[in-house]
Amino acid sequence: MNWGSLEALLSGVNKYSTVFGRVWLSMVFVFRVLVFVVAAQRVWGDDSKDFDCNTKQPGCVNVCYDSIFPISHIRLWALQLIFVTCPSLMVVGHVKYREKKDIEYSTSHKGKHLYANPGKKRGGLWWTYLVSLIFKAGFDAGFLYVLHYIYKGYDMPRLSKCTLPPCPNTVDCYISRPTEKKIFTLFMVVSSAVCILMCICEMIYLIFKRIKKLILRKKDQEIQRFVESHEMAPLSHPRSMYRSKSSVRVDPTVSLQNLNNIKVEEKPLKRVEES
Repeated sequence: MNWGSLEALLSGVNKYSTVFGRVWLSMVFVFRVLVFVVAAQRVWGDDSKDFDCNTKQPGCVNVCYDSIFPISHIRLWALQLIFVTCPSLMVVGHVKYREKKDIEYSTSHKGKHLYANPGKKRGGLWWTYLVSLIFKAGFDAGFLYVLHYIYKGYDMPRLSKCTLPPCPNTVDCYISRPTEKKIFTLFMVVSSAVCILMCICEMIYLIFKRIKKLILRKKDQEIQRFVESHEMAPLSHPRSMYRSKSSVRVDPTVSLQNLNNIKVEEKPLKRVEES
């Protein structure tokens, strides 16, 4: 499979992703795709050839191998990577649809644009991005459950007992390099778990940011209504405004210094009258 073409196709998602989305994409291609292509395929390449059982009964080895490995780890991980990366194409497709719609609108409305930025996560694109995160986290979690269910955990046993026909009795079977395969299995499981965590963090970030915008928008609307109501109040009651102003009369010339001066002038007048 040409993973380079998939990486080139999904690299355009970085333009529309958040910080968590960029980290998720780096995790997928560095710690999962690269490890899968470079190392994991070689570790499981000789799995069926080096599978050994202590019997020469024809068909017993094949039946026991199919029982121990119902599906190869390599094929399961390849299917997992395809399913996990495909939801990101939903975002790319939605942005391309917006760009095409904006071009059609611009040609029919003399250069005016329908979207200021087609890649901005607003409206339907926000929901598409959120749904893609849910699908990515769901696929990763689903494949982890399938791997755990099929192999009864993430361990690689050194010895496996097989009693299936046409085996004559209980047969001991051994897989090649079980410790190395166990290490790579745990590495891929931990990488998938980290990717799920990044998707959950990005979903929380998007939802929190959306709620914050709605709260700020609601506050702005309340402030605007408050200002408009106070601007319209004097116009609706002009007479009451004039009455309130005229009912309270204040002499602007009266001050404490003027009152003191009046008292000083009244004292000599009283003395003259007494004399």
